[in-house]
Amino acid sequence: MMKMTCLNAMSVILFSLSLPIHAGEIRVNVKDQHGKAVEDAVLLLTPVDPSKIPKLKPKDEVVDQIDKEFVPYVKPIVTGSRVFFPNKDNVRHHVYSFSQAKSFEIQLYSGKSAAPVVLDKAGIVVLGCNIHDWMLGYIYVADTPYFGKSKSDGNITVAALPDGEYTLKIWHPGMGMTAGENGKRVTISESNVAQLNWQVNLKPIIRIPRKTSGQGPGY
Repeated sequence: MMKMTCLNAMSVILFSLSLPIHAGEIRVNVKDQHGKAVEDAVLLLTPVDPSKIPKLKPKDEVVDQIDKEFVPYVKPIVTGSRVFFPNKDNVRHHVYSFSQAKSFEIQLYSGKSAAPVVLDKAGIVVLGCNIHDWMLGYIYVADTPYFGKSKSDGNITVAALPDGEYTLKIWHPGMGMTAGENGKRVTISESNVAQLNWQVNLKPIIRIPRKTSGQGPGY
């Protein structure tokens, strides 16, 4: 699987804030090998000292179906969380995943709720739909509560970080099914903000072309 070759090029800057903050913060800008901002990259921070990893608190999360697409396209969650698939479309969906982290199938009908899926194993869950082949989505199930996702400008901010040393990892669908590439260790303190520039090498994501109308009732 593709390896990230940017470790020597990744820059780290620590700068003091003019106003005090109550917890540490890290800001990361992610670009690809062509210098283009990367959206939907997942950044994970794991305390180097295992005793400082807090007990995970699973949450109720949502991956919607809107205009025959998964929304959001990439969803980072904490291990043990329940994920709901509410289906805001007026057609039927058959959501599935055959990923190592979780395998399941759900029939979704417009206006009817379905039982949530509990994702209790860390890893990458790839989502598809048996009816709409072009639908593609990803859930990153993290075993750390400290994570964030990049916006269209490539920026990620993770705040409310306890003081300490962290190992950073980053993942994007263009990196395939690897759990992500480790970056370097960063020390977080409430008197500073860590600012990183991170480059990743991405492969094109191959998707089935979206079909248009005329596919039959309910399609």
